[in-house]
Amino acid sequence: MKALDNFYNTQPEPYRSTLLALHDIILAVDPENMTPEWKYKLPFFYYKGKMFCYLWVHKKFQQPYVSFVHSEELTHPLLLLEKRARMKILLIDPNDDIPLKLLQQLLHASLKTCKRKLYTNK
Repeated sequence: MKALDNFYNTQPEPYRSTLLALHDIILAVDPENMTPEWKYKLPFFYYKGKMFCYLWVHKKFQQPYVSFVHSEELTHPLLLLEKRARMKILLIDPNDDIPLKLLQQLLHASLKTCKRKLYTNK
């Protein structure tokens, strides 16, 4: 079994279901150019070979989260910067519905920044 598959398969419920749903939501943003990879012992998502976001479970809050690599232009009261230098995270309550509309808005905004950087090297 690949490390990436092992990550999802070894998560306890309800984290496993939430993380798998997030996986599908992220890939759906751009199915032709978004790829899941195992990097830095994390489930990462790459857009055209560039880091886009990753999934993890917050130790303190005990909630899965999406960490946005290109978050400098993302603003929303639910995004947390914490002690990270540049990546903001969105916590997802595994016992509640995923805030799909918000998540998709953030993913698309982050993708817009990623595309701009990819094509202008800025």
